[in-house]
Amino acid sequence: MSKDTTCAWAMNHELEREYHDTEWGVPVYDDTVLFEFITLEGAQAGLSWITILKKREGYRAAFEGYDLAKLANYDQSNVERIIENFDVVKHRGKIASVFSNARAALALIDEYGSLSNALWQFVDGSPVINQWQEMSDVPVATEQSKAMSKFLKKRGFKFVGETICYAFMQAVGMVDDHLMMCPKKRTI
Repeated sequence: MSKDTTCAWAMNHELEREYHDTEWGVPVYDDTVLFEFITLEGAQAGLSWITILKKREGYRAAFEGYDLAKLANYDQSNVERIIENFDVVKHRGKIASVFSNARAALALIDEYGSLSNALWQFVDGSPVINQWQEMSDVPVATEQSKAMSKFLKKRGFKFVGETICYAFMQAVGMVDDHLMMCPKKRTI
């Protein structure tokens, strides 16, 4: 892939490039992977994405491979253990949110049949393929991400603001925001 045509944000570090080329913008319907990205995008708030990518394996280990049933039983007492033993962002609120978010995700699964069904409803079940020419064209939030944020907050999720939700939607392929000249751009 040419360095001249890949989305500019992915050009600073090999981990970003690999993530861009293999995962970013690829539609995800698996509940476990969707929950992983809710967690990672919430952890990223105020930090760089490369910081989170470098800690990704630490997150998987700390949060039991994102096993929702296990995480739903965690409480505040697990926060210090995770901080002391795992390579994660050491923010107590972000760590504790994973436990309450797991409980909220299980409630959505009960209501919608899957976390995927609950989340993909904001794009009517299929990816929105945008036609951006430059990074400056890409919004930080949309009406869909605002609606998703409101929906998730109402159901007890934390660290799911409209900008975080839009980054989540980009990550899991609900929107394709690869620039038009990027070799990873899907065609309509």
